[in-house]
Amino acid sequence: MASPEHQALVEILRSQPVLDGATISDKRAGMEDMAAGAPIPEGAVVEQVDAGGVPAEWVSHDGAGDGVVLYLHGGGYCIGSLDTHRGMAARLAAACRARVLNVDYRLAPEHPHPAAVDDAVAAYRWLLATGVGPEQVVVGGDSAGGGLVVATLLALRDGGDPLPAAGVCLSPWVDLECASETYETKADLDPMCSKEGLDEMAAAYAGEHGLRHPLVSPLHADLAGLPPLLVHVGTAEVLLDDSVRLAERAREAGVDVRLEAWDDLVHVFQAFAPMVPEAVEAIEGIGAFVQERLGSQITA
Repeated sequence: MASPEHQALVEILRSQPVLDGATISDKRAGMEDMAAGAPIPEGAVVEQVDAGGVPAEWVSHDGAGDGVVLYLHGGGYCIGSLDTHRGMAARLAAACRARVLNVDYRLAPEHPHPAAVDDAVAAYRWLLATGVGPEQVVVGGDSAGGGLVVATLLALRDGGDPLPAAGVCLSPWVDLECASETYETKADLDPMCSKEGLDEMAAAYAGEHGLRHPLVSPLHADLAGLPPLLVHVGTAEVLLDDSVRLAERAREAGVDVRLEAWDDLVHVFQAFAPMVPEAVEAIEGIGAFVQERLGSQITA
């Protein structure tokens, strides 16, 4: 059973106005307002940077090693920003003992696919051009950003780029057709995502490319050759099957994948640290995974 703190969070989320049918502008403002109440952890250092033509920022803590987490925020490819995910980036930086490059990729509907993939690839290539080795990089993201992690790895693989050490996908949205059973079976449990809202953003992002394009919905791609993946998902979210099916497809393709399904937790619950103890635990686990993959595992 989820913690009392998580249960309280669910009640708070259910009390918020439903944004289905709202304009993209209103959804963006709503997400910014929610994030504004969650200041970044003490000790985080933030530095704006141009990452190969893509707006981004370095988020770091004292004691960071040479490793980098390139982070791709969630928001259905239509909302979200550096501001909404700065707190997440800061907590990951501390847990991973690495610098986090928080990437402000272009959003739909103004910039449909492939803008987000192009920006993520450009930021990764910029990292390597600065002298960071691919073995020093993990690409991570949540929700749409988690799906973008997989799409970015596919684009890098197909482009002949050296691949990073690993990918981290938190509640990834990898099938923009929204065709799996949990969109119905988990609908009453999920206070954050609905098929109606996701369908709208999917159409805005896919544009003329179609929802089954492998870089739009990487669940339909050939996943062979990708680096190790860590996938987190809550069992009380409509996107549960996206994670389960991604892990199944990745294993079938020979990818080293670790799927962690957290009982009774909501979409991207990690964003609610330190309020929710499971979020703190999950971020610590992500940190251990990243340190291991970067060869910087620190033991007591």
